[in-house]
Amino acid sequence: MDDVSSSRMALPDGNTMPSLGLGVYKVPNDDVAPLVHEALRAGYRLIDTASMYGNEEGVGDALLATDVPREEITVATKFWMDDLGYEKTLAAAKRSLAALRLEYLDLYLIHWPAPQRDLYMESWRAMEKLKDDGLVRSIGVCNFHAEHLERVMDNSDKIPVINQVELHPWLTQEPLKAFHDRHGIVTQAWSPLARGQILEDSTVVSLASEYGVSVAQLVIRWHLQRGVSVIPKSLSPARIRSNAEVFGFHVEAEHMAVITALNRDYRTGVDPNDRN
Repeated sequence: MDDVSSSRMALPDGNTMPSLGLGVYKVPNDDVAPLVHEALRAGYRLIDTASMYGNEEGVGDALLATDVPREEITVATKFWMDDLGYEKTLAAAKRSLAALRLEYLDLYLIHWPAPQRDLYMESWRAMEKLKDDGLVRSIGVCNFHAEHLERVMDNSDKIPVINQVELHPWLTQEPLKAFHDRHGIVTQAWSPLARGQILEDSTVVSLASEYGVSVAQLVIRWHLQRGVSVIPKSLSPARIRSNAEVFGFHVEAEHMAVITALNRDYRTGVDPNDRN
């Protein structure tokens, strides 16, 4: 049976990544290192941060202090829209590497496509160079619609290995996930619990009780069984540990379908085409 440290997903570039990780969105820099320490102790091997979060240095502190070998940890970070463009993206990657005090990034991602700026292809060229130069192991994107992905794939020989998007039972992203699956792109869920709102959904609450697990555990397991990578965030060490304890049960197909049917195309964030 897999556990949080051994459950991995294949990437289209030949690398692999953990299926379950810790997200650190909006965690203050001074507070993030203990949470990353707790996650690594609990078996997490994927840490997801971003330049916009302002906590890369704290994540780097935790990585320096841990006795978990560097090669076992997948570190993902992203650059913000202000750093779209070829030279700006190269500079942003070097700043993130310096803040994290790493020689390479496992995953480097475009945070938002900002299509009206029309710069994400320039950034993708920069990311290709970062990969070719060995500063980045795998390159991917966040918040891309299928048409944005198609443009990248039509103009590059490197496919985005991952698309990190808002995804939860109220926003199942079925058409986009099907597109990813056809091209071997990993779907990764941010806001996997709908910023905590899904924890109050009566259908999910009832099912979680039936399985004898927390609502968060049930939803995380739903994601994983759909083949979706998931990066729940928590400021609670106990919840970080609990969120990793999702490999000891299986959600039956009929209940998977019930949860998926909760979709209402509800976003807690903005549509990527509206963010520029």
